Amino acid sequence: MSLKQDDNAANIYSWTVGGMDCANCASKIRTALERLPGVSDVKVSVMSETLALALDEGKTARETIERMVEKLGYKVSARQKARADAGGDASVGACCGGKGRPHPDAGSPEPGHGIASHVHGAGEANASWYRTGKGHLVILTGLLLAAAWGAEFFLPGEMGMWAFVVACLIGVAPVARRAFAALHVGMPFTIEMLMSVAASGALFIGAAEEAALVVFLFAVGELLEGVAADRARAGIRALGDLVPKTALIEEKGETRKVKASELFIGQIVVVRPGDRIPADGEIVDGIAGIDEAPVTGESVPKSKGEGEEVFAGSIVTDAVIRVRVTRAPEDNTIARIIRLVEEAQEARAPTERFIDRFSRYYMPAIVALAALVAVVPPLAVAAPWDVWLYRALALLLIGCPCALVISVPASIASSLSAGARRGLLLKGGAVLEAAARVDLVALDKTGTLTVGRPAVTDIWSPDGEERRLLSLAASVEAGSNHPLAAAILSFSEKLGVSVEPASDARVIPGRGVEARIDGQTVTVGSPRHAEEQGAMTREAWQRTEALETQGKTVAAVFQANALRGLIALRDEPREDATVAMRELAQMGVRSVMLTGDNARTAEAIARSLSMEFRAELLPDDKVSAIRELTANNTVMMIGDGINDAPALATADVGVAMGSGTDVALESADGALLRNRVSDVGGMLRLARATMVNIRQNITIALGLKAVFLVTTVLGITGLWIAILADTGATVLVTLNALRLLGFRVER
Repeated sequence: MSLKQDDNAANIYSWTVGGMDCANCASKIRTALERLPGVSDVKVSVMSETLALALDEGKTARETIERMVEKLGYKVSARQKARADAGGDASVGACCGGKGRPHPDAGSPEPGHGIASHVHGAGEANASWYRTGKGHLVILTGLLLAAAWGAEFFLPGEMGMWAFVVACLIGVAPVARRAFAALHVGMPFTIEMLMSVAASGALFIGAAEEAALVVFLFAVGELLEGVAADRARAGIRALGDLVPKTALIEEKGETRKVKASELFIGQIVVVRPGDRIPADGEIVDGIAGIDEAPVTGESVPKSKGEGEEVFAGSIVTDAVIRVRVTRAPEDNTIARIIRLVEEAQEARAPTERFIDRFSRYYMPAIVALAALVAVVPPLAVAAPWDVWLYRALALLLIGCPCALVISVPASIASSLSAGARRGLLLKGGAVLEAAARVDLVALDKTGTLTVGRPAVTDIWSPDGEERRLLSLAASVEAGSNHPLAAAILSFSEKLGVSVEPASDARVIPGRGVEARIDGQTVTVGSPRHAEEQGAMTREAWQRTEALETQGKTVAAVFQANALRGLIALRDEPREDATVAMRELAQMGVRSVMLTGDNARTAEAIARSLSMEFRAELLPDDKVSAIRELTANNTVMMIGDGINDAPALATADVGVAMGSGTDVALESADGALLRNRVSDVGGMLRLARATMVNIRQNITIALGLKAVFLVTTVLGITGLWIAILADTGATVLVTLNALRLLGFRVER
């Protein structure tokens, strides 16, 4: 997304922010910064730990942004300035000044910044827990608590109690500092504020030991949240690590080692057996088995040779190959997958947005309820003030919505990471939710249900001149990239049929292609188009019907409205198509084939796959069909991402087939990187499992709250149980979400 400014006063800036563990962290930062003058388009990504925004420095300085984030308790580093007109998502590219190219006054970018192997993350991402700031707080509060217990045992009188007071005050100080920073920017209802109030209130009523214990348990809970969040990010970092750090380039017959981040388009890299390919490119010399499992999840290596495309991160298994770099390091397949997954974290699901709105009312309601619990019983029935104040403080801690707020984004983040590692890309929580509701899948035929490589099976010419027929068809189709054209040209070349010069070639949408040969117009099109032009004969129709009944596609070749003959081709269904349609049926999902092919051919293929079909559809007809289907169903459309782009955009969920192509990755709501139609069922299973996981998380969060709210008001549970319950709920929800990382999309 481009950030457009009216007067170029605002520039795009980005920072790496350490210490964010959940959606609540991102919300705090976003809310605080949006209140500052000159700040707009604030994007905070918990998964990539980045902050990006458009800033008018005439109104607010960059240093002010950094101080604000630091006051909220987060670390800020590695800022870079990007052009004001930079394209792309600011949250991804701006940190590097736009894909590694800095603004003239931004300073030198960090080497390798912005490429796949340079994944953003907090500086503590790979540190042991005891080396992190939260680990230090746990150790400090734990030692203080232990020292206070020791003081209570060995020191006389109330000196032990004062040791707990000191332990509590020292431990709660950093929490209170963050609470007041949030209060200063207009956010009074935060977990830090509730924690500070509860600890202070406990000291006020003489429960110093319990207050110190609560502070320690709170620190442990925050540490566990950080560890769990870092575990969720590990999938993204693992993707970045797939690209090797160095590459062996060949120049003037010699090889030398360079950083993979310094490769540029057109260079030749040498890749040896066992090495990972350092960049997206095209093989210029050699034939080798390519293991694409790290990129697409496809477990079986493919044999590839000269002229074929390879992806960064793939492994060469058995021979040396030379590869010409075709994409810059920051734009290779792995880098784009990482960007898509990170961007997907920001595309919040409807359920997440609802929970966010709910929590805004929930927190004040809990505070109001706690206030009533504190004052009503003592005033109404002369109950002891200290007892009900204690219960109100416990109620504050129980009411913290951390577990509820993180319940949805944690599940979605884990699901998106798991899908990416298995070649299933879905762009955000909203897409996941829609995919979970899908009850009808519409699939394009050519290249989706079929292999997309039709072959000529039959040739018929009424005057017996099959070679002349082939020559005319090949001459008209020369230069076309349509699969049927490629099949005719390949067959003609195999038979040694000559291709004649043609001019004025043009495509007739949905009907065929025509060109002028020797001054006459020759058309290769559908039999229906030939009939419209008065070129079809009774015998030709009979042959056409017989061929189409066999599942073949028939092209009619006519010259000056006189039929020259018929060419039949067949595109076989994919090997996994039958299994895929059977799986969808078992899941209660209908499947329908949409094709521009004739009805008889479509029926033959659809019958073999046990699915519905709609045939003879022009591109606009496919869009109309999708609109009709979406009226009563939640529809997922599967297509090649190019010809089917309008239909993909019209469906509730549009998914492109393709092994890492630009269109497959960027044009639809999702992509099947392994190019296997059987992955459709896996994608739906993952989406459904995600929604089940989200419902489990919400039940855990609200269920534990409800139970302990009741037990707290009744006096059964106290402060330390309250904070343990809150922390436990958050940890349980996060751990449950992390189960999705191991989800198996195969049945």
